[in-house]
This record gives sequence, structure tokens and C-alpha cells, in this order.
Amino acid sequence: MAEERAQPTAKRLCSRPFPASRSSQKPAPTGRTHQPESLLDASAKMVAEKWPFQQVEERFSRIPEPVQRRIVYWSFPRNEREICMYSSFNYYSPEETAAAAAAGGAAVPGDDENRLPFRRGIKLLESGCVENVLQVGFHLSGTVTEPGTQSEPEMIYRVAISFDRCKITSVTCGCGNKDIFYCAHVVALSLYRIRKADQVKLRLPISETLFQMNRDQLQKFIQYLITAHHTEVLPTAQKLADEILSSNSEINQVHGAPDPTAGASIDDENCWHLDEEQVREQVKQFLSQGGYYGSGKQLNSMFAKVREMLKMRDSNGARMLTLITEQFMADPRLSLWRQQGTGMTDKCRQLWDELGALWVCIVLNPHCKPDEKVSWLRQLKKWNDMDVCPLEDGNYGNELPNITNALPQSSNQNQESLARPRRTVFTRAMEACDLHWQDSHLQRIISSDFYASPSYQRESESLLFNTHGQPLWLEHVPTACARVDALRSHGYPKEALRLAVAIINTLRLQQQRQLEIYKHQKKELLHRGVTTITNLEGWVGHPLDPIGCLFVTLTEACRLEDESCMDTADTSSDLKPATYQHVAVSGYLDSNESYLTLAMEVALMGMGQQRVMPEGLYAQDKVCRNEEQIIFKLQELELDEMLVQVLRKQSVILLEGGPFSGLGEVIHRESVPMHTFAKYLFSALLPHDADLAYKLALRAMRLPVLESTSHAGDVSHPHHIVSVVPSRYPRWFTLGHLESQQCELASTMLTAAKGDMLRLRTVLEAIRKNIHSSSLIFKLAQDAFKIATPADIPPDITLLNVALELGLQVMRMTLSTLNWRRREMVRWLVTCATEVGVRALVSILQSWYTLFTPTEATSIVAATVTSHNTILRLNLDYTQREELASCARTLALQCAMKDPQNCALSALTLCEKDHIAFETAYQIVIDAASTGMTYSQLFTIARYMEHRGYPLRAFKLASLAMTHLNLAYNQDTHPAINDVLWACALSHSLGKNELAAIIPLVVKSVQCATVLSDILRRCTMTAPGLAGIPGRRNSGKLMSTDKAPLRQLLDATIGAYINTTHSRLTHISPRHYGEFIEFLSKARETFLMAQDGHIQFAQFIDNLKQIYKGKKKLMMLVRERFG
Repeated sequence: MAEERAQPTAKRLCSRPFPASRSSQKPAPTGRTHQPESLLDASAKMVAEKWPFQQVEERFSRIPEPVQRRIVYWSFPRNEREICMYSSFNYYSPEETAAAAAAGGAAVPGDDENRLPFRRGIKLLESGCVENVLQVGFHLSGTVTEPGTQSEPEMIYRVAISFDRCKITSVTCGCGNKDIFYCAHVVALSLYRIRKADQVKLRLPISETLFQMNRDQLQKFIQYLITAHHTEVLPTAQKLADEILSSNSEINQVHGAPDPTAGASIDDENCWHLDEEQVREQVKQFLSQGGYYGSGKQLNSMFAKVREMLKMRDSNGARMLTLITEQFMADPRLSLWRQQGTGMTDKCRQLWDELGALWVCIVLNPHCKPDEKVSWLRQLKKWNDMDVCPLEDGNYGNELPNITNALPQSSNQNQESLARPRRTVFTRAMEACDLHWQDSHLQRIISSDFYASPSYQRESESLLFNTHGQPLWLEHVPTACARVDALRSHGYPKEALRLAVAIINTLRLQQQRQLEIYKHQKKELLHRGVTTITNLEGWVGHPLDPIGCLFVTLTEACRLEDESCMDTADTSSDLKPATYQHVAVSGYLDSNESYLTLAMEVALMGMGQQRVMPEGLYAQDKVCRNEEQIIFKLQELELDEMLVQVLRKQSVILLEGGPFSGLGEVIHRESVPMHTFAKYLFSALLPHDADLAYKLALRAMRLPVLESTSHAGDVSHPHHIVSVVPSRYPRWFTLGHLESQQCELASTMLTAAKGDMLRLRTVLEAIRKNIHSSSLIFKLAQDAFKIATPADIPPDITLLNVALELGLQVMRMTLSTLNWRRREMVRWLVTCATEVGVRALVSILQSWYTLFTPTEATSIVAATVTSHNTILRLNLDYTQREELASCARTLALQCAMKDPQNCALSALTLCEKDHIAFETAYQIVIDAASTGMTYSQLFTIARYMEHRGYPLRAFKLASLAMTHLNLAYNQDTHPAINDVLWACALSHSLGKNELAAIIPLVVKSVQCATVLSDILRRCTMTAPGLAGIPGRRNSGKLMSTDKAPLRQLLDATIGAYINTTHSRLTHISPRHYGEFIEFLSKARETFLMAQDGHIQFAQFIDNLKQIYKGKKKLMMLVRERFG
């Protein structure tokens, strides 16, 4: 704490002396329950807590010293929780812990680290480190010894505390700690005074002691005081002496003198000490970290501290929130985001939401003073009018109704709402300033458990009571719930419960009337197949979180507390989940009603409400997040018979609820989907009422925003959203999340229906009808397959068939669209079909054209089905193997006909064992060779043919490939060179005729001199016809380059060298001269293979010298090498 820096000077002037009675009576021992409290102590307690001491002095002319001592004694704080509140972050209730976890927050709050000063203070106290404790009037002092460590020596700190009316008003500690909260030393001294009050030396205010001294004693006192502290107080003492001796000094114009131990004056504000500067600095520091390093967690802890102060009815709650808000509004990122037109981060938005909600709580304090509310409204308007003030719902601030408006709105009002001014995070708090608590009906609701209408009026309709005489509260639901939150937050839990019950009774009555209205309209609505949304704003995802507020308020009354947060034992960072018990609703005779059943009921009502999806990314994300938070809380409730009855009853109502229910028969196209909610209902109801569970879940599977468009194809990628929802702006930004939740619901049903073919079929139909994303259906298929094939038991064939059917649907959906997971999907489908059995494999082979591309069918499907592993896996007999092979061959030929370029080789491979099929596949290749196939594809098939022992067919295919090839003079690294060399080698091995046939094709297709010379060299090294084709005679003689066909190849090679040389010389650089000379050397070798080659080469060199005589250096090198 900052001063913990400097203790303020005296609070008031004391001139009237204390009574002269000098009784040394010690305070009576306290805390003994077997002794009745004395009247003196009882009255002194009340006076010490409510009255400033100056008022006591002025009210009574003479106060006996024993009375003064008891007032001073009881003026120190008595509740350790208050000390804890100012020396640690908040103690989190299990509900708040659950909410934090559901929101995906940081580490669960409430661990030792969060309350370190308080814990350390307790340890210091229990270790006997607090000494020299003295209370002089309203001032407590002492020393606290900080034990030494290996790195630091033992330290003794002087601590001083001033207090007034059971509140600590200032603290000073020698440790110089800079923090919002009290340091451990202040905690230790405070707890010493609370726990060991009878061991503290108690003295009356120092002014009373001074009054008892004569002049000599006073002089001696002052001189001894100065001597003891002369280096610190001597200048101040001399200054005061000079002023007192001067008759005209200001000090002599004031009656009396200040006394820092005499307590507060009437005009002093009575509040706990809070270092405002440190609050500002820490909030500023946390904001500057931009949500990193746990700053979001720290800011949430500060908000929790504000709520804790409000619950303790501490005025510092509003004061601290004001300081926090000022720093939030001064955040430089606000103007930056506004200038750049970018939205703030999600974590930052949540912090602003909590800030706005806290201000609503502050201004709705039922006992705040009018001037306080005026002051708050002025400050809120100031912040609201700033340009950088964040809007309530992100980029869109105009679509939500005013806090004081009821839900039904006329069409004119809807049109007028378009012109409504912007709504900021403070708008609701400003609107709440217009609300009051003076309504007599409201006052009666919150003040009594037994407020009811007279029995003779219960048969007639009433706006104030239902037919059972229970009070209703007809107000805009989020506003009414904000009142509940305010009562609960300000420490009025009973009043909050009473109002919450009245609101739920009102919601019940509205639900009943909506059902009656729907019964009269049901036939017409179902015939038209459309509906309208009557709820302009949803309760789930609402800025005021009405459902969450009611739920927490009701469950808090039922929570079983294991231990207090004030225990001294170390706490575990893993808080145990909350446990609840049924607590009967006060004033109710119905034994089946408890606060827990009401909490369950209102949560189901709120989440089952049909409501329009709000606009804007943040608002839509908030709907999803709030729904998950409520479900997280619901899952903490252990379902007993009473809660299951509520679950059943509400589920039936929601199914029959028509346009008022998100689970009604017909819903609006833009209604918020119910998948997440239905998943909870399904899991909760399944053990108790399976039929109802499936009926609910199947009803909730729909996603109208996608169903109502004619868009076909895969919508698994974000770019499809634009075309799926063409009439919406802004779009459904959370559509991907909603579809994944739909998938989760379907997966949950599939898992539960394992082994029940009828239910599985029903779920499968719902999936086919409602899920539009191939990726999600594939995920469902994988999930079903995984569940159906556990490692240690036989597979469940019913679920396996469902997985296969889902996989087949995915294949059909993605057949004509691009999907990067397509190859994975195809492989998985074959695996799944293999698990189902041989009939499934035959089926996908026979209907391949509706499921796969020709390439997939041959290279993946057929190849895998006919593999050795598949045969072993299925333990197939000969007949089954032949059936699969026959289907695979048929598929291969069909694919080769449809896509010979990509499937021919695979088709040949699959047909190897059947002569007729193989010949057919070969003929398909030959027919396609002249049209669509590339030289690389043909060379690949040719090599395959040679490998299979068909050299003449390989030669034919290689010749066809050569007709498609064109190798330029400078492409000496072309990937097809190896294929050309292989083709020529094949032709040479077959004989002179084949070589004679291929060489004209080579001469026509290849202009690269080095490649041609390589071919020529290879052909002259061995005699042709070494392959030994049956029926042919091999002469065994080497071929001459002077005769055909090598003469044609030699001429082409020499011509290629001449052309290449001229081409290279047109743009040659000196650094390539050496390489060029080597190139000419290779050319000479080729020239010399001709009879007159040396003459041709000499003429060629002379020609070069004449044409390129300008390149003197190069020509000099040519002369040196070639003459």
C-alpha cells in the first residue's frame, strides 16, 4: 500500500479536556459466550460503530472514563473478513469459479498467491512476530519482525494504524510496500488487535493525558520527546514554538490543538483507507500489458474486489470502480482502435462488459442517496459522450431496446429504433439511474416472504398476483434481473431471492399464456411453415446476463459451505466443485418447489427462448459463450428426482412452445440454434426418459439459416458463408462454431444409440437432412467408426453401417468440389468398408462413379481392395477374392476409358492377371495415345510394358511418346532425356529395323547436340538386336555411321552442334569461354565419326574465325586448341 507512505496529520482539533477521572480499570475480557454482554459494552459497540467521537463529545457534557475506554476499545474493526478484503484479492465463490472456468479464463482464482498479504500476515501473527502493541485513542501502533532468509536479514518494521467507527482510515508501514492492498505487517498488527484485544495496552487519546499534566510535567514531556527524536522533530518543534510565541500567528487564532489519536470529527467521511494513486497505477499497468502476462486475470480480480466491497456495503466499491473506469477510458488503445477502424480484442471486450455491468449494480443500489446517484449519472454521461467510449455490442450499437422498455414493440417503434443514438457500455447504467425502488408492490415483494393476495381475489386475473396468490413483477426481464443482481451485490441476499422468485412466477405465467395463444394459431402456423420471432432481444448473451443472474442468486441459497475462506490452513489451487441441497422457497407450501428447482427451471426457460441471432461478431460470440457458461453451471447440479421432474416438464413445454420456443415445431430462419442446449438436455434426460431425449435432440438438429437456401455443394469453408446467407449483413460470423456444435449433438446421439438400429437410422436421417458441411459429416463418420470398433471387443455392426453411410455421403458431397482432405476421406472410406465386410467393398467398387474420381478409384480404392493386407484382414476364400478382383478389373477398364491419361497404368496393373482385360486396357492406351496422353505418361507405360516382358509393345508406346516430344538445343537437362535414351536403347536392342524406325523420330524431336551425340555413341558401341527376339536372325556386326540409319543421326548431330555453336556465340560472356572450348572439343569428336569429318570440322573452325573475328580473345583460344 502506498503509505504505507505518509500518515495524514490530525483529523480534528481537541480543546475540551477529557474527564479528570483517572480510573485504571482494564477492559473486561470479551468473547466468553458463557457471560452475558454488559449493557455498557452493548451500547458502546453501537456508538463506536455509528457515531464519530466528536459527536459523542458534543452530545454529552461529561463522559465517564470507563465509557470512553469502551467506545475506544470497540472502535477498532471486529471482522477479520474486512481485513482480508483489503489485503487480498477476492475470495471466489464456487459459482464465480465455475463461471471463470466456463469462460476459458486464466487459472482458477482463489489460490494462495492471490491472497498472499493476508496469509503472510496470519503466519507472522502466529509466529509471534508482533510486539510492542499500543493503542492510544484511535491510533494503534506496534512492531512486526520479518524473519530473515538466506538472502535477506531479519527486519523490524514499525506499523501505525488509524481507525474510526470500525474502519481503518490510514496505515503506515516501514516496509514501504507499494500496492493497492495492505501489506502483511499491517495485517499482522490488525489481526493481533482483533484476536488478542485483551493483551493490547489501551490508553485514552493523548490530549487527555496532556491535560492531566502541570506546566513542569508538560515542559519535561516536550523536552524528553525532542531529545529522543531531536534529529527528526527539532526543526518542527522550533517552528511551532516560534508560531506559538507570536501573538499574530495563525496557530494562535485557532482554539485547541490537533490530536491524531482523538478519533474522527463529524464532517469526516467514514470509509476504509484506499490508496487511490496505487489503484490508478496498477490498472494503468495492467491495461498497458494488453491482456498478456495475466493482466486480464488481475483486472478481473479487481472487478471481483469491487463486488466484494459492494456486498460488504463498503462505499469504497463505487470509489474504486470510478478509479478503474477513469484508467479504462484513458487507455490509448481506444483512440488507436477507433482511428484504424478495428475492433478491440475479445478479452478486452469482456472486461468492458463487466465494467458496464458493475456500474448498473452501483446505480441500482436500493439505499443510495439521491445526490450520489446524480453524481454518478453526471460522471457516466461524461464518459458516454467521449468519442472513444466503446459501444455496447461491438460495431453495432442501435438494435437493442431501451432498458426500461417492455419486450413487445410495435412496427413503428422498430422503425424509430433505427434512428436511436448509439449505445455505449455505460448506456444501461445511465438508463438504470431512472429506475427507483419506491413502488409499493416492489417494496412488499422484497420485504416479506409471506406477501400474497387475499384468497378471495385469487380466481380473477391480476397484474400483481398469479392464481395462487403469489406476487408477480411485470417489468422488462433483463431490467428486473438487474435489480436482483443489485440486491445480491449490495448484501441483500434475502431480498434478491424474493424478487427472483416473483420474476420466475411472472415468466411462468407468460409461458403459460404463450402456450394458450399458440394453441389457437398452431394450425395456421404449421400450414404456412413460417413463424415470427416475438423476442426482440434474447436473455442469453444479453449485456445484463439476466438468466445467469437469477441462476446464481437462487443456487447461492442452496450451496453447502465446506469451510470459510478465513481459515488459516493452506488452500489448494483446485477448488472442489460446489455442492447443493434443496432449500424450500420461503413462504411456499409446495414441497416440490425449492430454490434449486427454480434455478433449473429459469435456466431452461432462458436457453429455450426463441430469439433472433444478433448482428456483429462480438454479440454473436457472446451468445455462444453465455450459453456455455450457463450449461457449465447446470452440469454442476446433481440431478435428483425433483430436478428431473423440472427437466421433463420444461422439455415438454419447449417442444410444444411454438414460436416462443427455440425447440418449437416451426422456427424463424434467423433463430439462434439450440444445438448446445439440446446436447445438455439429451445427456441429462437420456437415463430418465430416452424417448423425450431423442425427440428433443432430433428437433434441435435443424439449422434454418442454411436450410432455407438453395445453395448446393460443400459449405465447409468460410467462403461459402457469403453465398449461404446472401440476405444478411452482417453475416453469421459464428456459423462455423454453430455447425460444429450441431455435429457434436449428432455425435452424442450416435454414441448413445449404439446397437439400436431404429434410433441410429433416425439420427442418420437427421444428419443427412440438416448437416451441410462435408468436413463435419466426415468427422461424424470417423467418430462413429471409432466408437463402433473398440480395441478389445468385437465391432458394433449397426454403428459401423452408419459410419459407412455417412462416409458415402461425404464422398458424394465432395466428388465435384475441391477439398484438401479428399484423399484422406477416400482412404478412410475403404478402411471403413473393409471393416463392414466384402459386400460393402463390392458395393463401392460397382458404384465408384458416384463416389470417386477415376484416379481415386484405380490408384487408391481398387488397389487397396485387392491388396494382400485386405485379403488377410477379411480372410477371404477363393470365390470372394475372384469376385473382388473381377469388380476391380471392371472398374479399372471403366476408369481407363474415362480418364486414360491418369488411369491407364493403374488399369494395366489391376488387369495383369486376366489376359483379356489386360489386352483391352492396352488397346485403350493405344487409342488414347494419339489424342490426350503426354509423352511422360506414354514413356511410363512403355517402361512398365518392358518390365512386364512386352518389349515390342514398349517400343510402340515409346515411338508414340517420341512424336509428342520436342527437345530444344539448350535443354540438355530436360527430364525426358533419360526416357529418350531408354527408348533408343530399347530400339537398338530389338534390332536394325526398330532402330531405323526410331531414329527419324529422334532426329525430328531432339535438337540438343549433346543428347544426339550420346545416342549416336551408344548405337555404335554394340551390334543391334541383342534382345534376341524369337524368329529373328542377328548378324552381330556393328553398324556403320556411313550407312542408314546412323548416317541420318550423325548428320543431325553435326547440324545440331553447328546450330548450337552459333546460338551460344551470339550472347557468350568471357567467363563462359572455357566451357565453350570444351563444347567444341565434344563437337570435334562427333565430326570425326564421319569419313571426311576432319575436313568438315576444319572448315567449321575457319568459318567461326571469320564470322566472330571481333571476339579476339575467344578466337585466340580456338586457335590454340584447334589450330
